[in-house]
Formats: sequence, C-alpha cells, structure tokens
Amino acid sequence: MIYLTEEDILNAASIEEMLDAIEASLHLYEKKEFHMPQRLHVDHQDDVLLLMPCFTKDYFGTKVVTLFPDNPARNVPVLNGIMVLNDAQTGVPVALLDGPALTASRTAAVGAVSIRHLAPHDARAVGIIGAGVQGFYQARAACSARHITDVFIYDLYPEKTSALKDKLSQAIPNIKVHHAARVEDLLEQTQVVITATTSLEPVLPDVEELLAGKHFVGIGSYKPQVREFPRALFNLIETVLIDTEHALEESGDIIVPLRNGWLKRDQVATLGKFLTDGKSRDRAKEETTFFKSVGMALFDVCASKLIYENAIQRGLGQKIAR
Repeated sequence: MIYLTEEDILNAASIEEMLDAIEASLHLYEKKEFHMPQRLHVDHQDDVLLLMPCFTKDYFGTKVVTLFPDNPARNVPVLNGIMVLNDAQTGVPVALLDGPALTASRTAAVGAVSIRHLAPHDARAVGIIGAGVQGFYQARAACSARHITDVFIYDLYPEKTSALKDKLSQAIPNIKVHHAARVEDLLEQTQVVITATTSLEPVLPDVEELLAGKHFVGIGSYKPQVREFPRALFNLIETVLIDTEHALEESGDIIVPLRNGWLKRDQVATLGKFLTDGKSRDRAKEETTFFKSVGMALFDVCASKLIYENAIQRGLGQKIAR
C-alpha cells in the first residue's frame, strides 16, 4: 500500500487526464456500472462529516471527509479527510490518498468538464468567486477546458484575493490574473463564472442583464439551506445540469428554486445524460447555462484509480506496511 500526498496527487496526473477520467465517470454513472450507496451525511451544529463509499469493476474506495466552516479562525483548512482505495478483486487496500487534494482535483475537473461541453468555444475569461482552495483548483482546470487568457477573482476578503492571485500567477504564468473589486465588475468581464464559496445567501446580484449569456458552475452549495445563485438566473436558463441526482436532495441551489416554482423538475438533468445523448455542442453566445455540482464517491474512485496507477508507474508515493 502507498500513501499519496497532495504533491504526489498533483504530479501523478495532468489536468487533462483528470478531466478525461471524470468525463468517463459521468458515462459510468449513466450506465449504472457502479454500486454507490447514498453518502452518510452527519451534521453536528455547523460542522459536517461525510462518509462516501463506492464500488466499480476494478476498484472500490471510501472517502472520509470533514467540513468545519470555523476552521480558518484556527488556521486549519475547512476541508480535511482521507481516501482509502481497495482492489475490487481481493478487497486489499492499495492506497491512501490525501482527501482535500483528491477532492479539490476531482471537483475542479467536474466543473471543467461542464465548461468543456457547455461554454462557448470562444470564451476567453473566467470569473472565480471565492478565493479558497477550490478557487485555485477550479481556475487551473477551467483554463485547460478552454483557451482562457484572463482570470478574474472576487472574494469578500481582499487579502485572500491577493493570495490566490499570486498563487495562480505562478501556477499558470501564461494567464493574466486580475482582482475584481466587485462581483458586478467580474460579471462584466467574463464568459464563464465559477462560484466556490461557503456563503449561505446568493453571491451574485439578482439582475438578469448581468447574468445573461454566461456559463455558470456552482460548487459551494452542499446543504439544502445554502444557496449561491439568485432567482434571476432561473429566469434565463432552459435546463439545469447536475452531476448526480443527489443534488436534488442536497443543494439549496436546486431545492429552493424547485420549491418556489422558479424551476420545474423536468428542467433538471444530469450532465452525464446530456453527454450520452450527444447534446454537447458549442452554445450560442447569448445562451445562459448552469451546472451544479455536489460531488459523489464515484468521482473519488475514478480519480483515485488514475492517480494510483500513474503513481505506481512513476514511482510516486510512500510505501506503507500493512
């Protein structure tokens, strides 16, 4: 068995390889070639424990992850956890993977797959709302899905925006990275907008004119009472694409619009269904699209398989005696 750190995970697979692995997992989801019980979601006050198991043909795995929103005040990351990957034929554990790095990598890839198939091919600027860990990974992955030249960042805390700007400038030096003083400024400059916040209330203005014609990727809302998107968005879109049916029960960005009649159930479909139906195409410039991700254990297993097999080939990771 090997242990794979964040550095190992980043070195084991390219962004493009991760996008391809996640896109393949979306097809597996539609074919039902996996076994995945609904994840155990334990709320303790404002803190969350998630237990996420999944079986596939070659491997199965379980990710244990915690989300503690108050951790930044303790200088501790919000997200912590670990992934155990097992051989599906023997049940033997073959790898332990850093949970936050795995989650960040595969979640960014999910968002980028939606950009690959929904954003206009001539999209050149991406907006990131939320300058945390996920903001960094989402920006990197988005730049691999389209020929992006500029990234605009907005966060309530300017010091976080500056830190992410510096980090992205080093990671993707060929991309111009900007600090947006207001969300409205970010919207005026971008064609793709990714929200990766812990906000309980919408982070975008409830103004149709500012939202029209863009592709939106929602990452942050993972509880029924949590929303990142305003009502105005749902007046502009024909279909909301989700990564898993669990989004209908877990995300306020789906639950609240359905409950309030802003969105009908038949307007919600999975991204995998969209892809298997062959509907991927260059979207009209004036069309507004929305993809909402809540994540699932299938992503973790498919991403871990890619990372583990590449790591073995490249001699990455630390061997652990069982």
